[in-house]
Amino acid sequence: MTEITTVGVDLAKSVFQVHAVDGEGAVVLRRQFRRNQMLEFFQRLAPCLIGMEACAGAHHWGRELGRLGHNVRLMPPSYVKPYVRRGKTDHADAEAICEAVTRPSMRFVPVKSEEI
Repeated sequence: MTEITTVGVDLAKSVFQVHAVDGEGAVVLRRQFRRNQMLEFFQRLAPCLIGMEACAGAHHWGRELGRLGHNVRLMPPSYVKPYVRRGKTDHADAEAICEAVTRPSMRFVPVKSEEI
């Protein structure tokens, strides 16, 4: 398998959409994961850049994936929206998140600690 360098995750209530690319931007993985499969997948993955839209659940996942050595970046949903190329679907959102997280002009939201 080609090494994954960047991952976009569209969070939902029970099924998460993952879009992953390699260093050249070629798509390596498009897949849905259930909540209980997420950590197992990312534990097997070499540390990489992970982007998610900032929402209540994103901070939990940001902390969990950060503990595994990944570089987690949260972005306001309104900043990701311009990168959606086609209809609003989980897959399209994950792809847009994956692209947006690599942009140098993107503004990020810090991952909140559990105490806050």
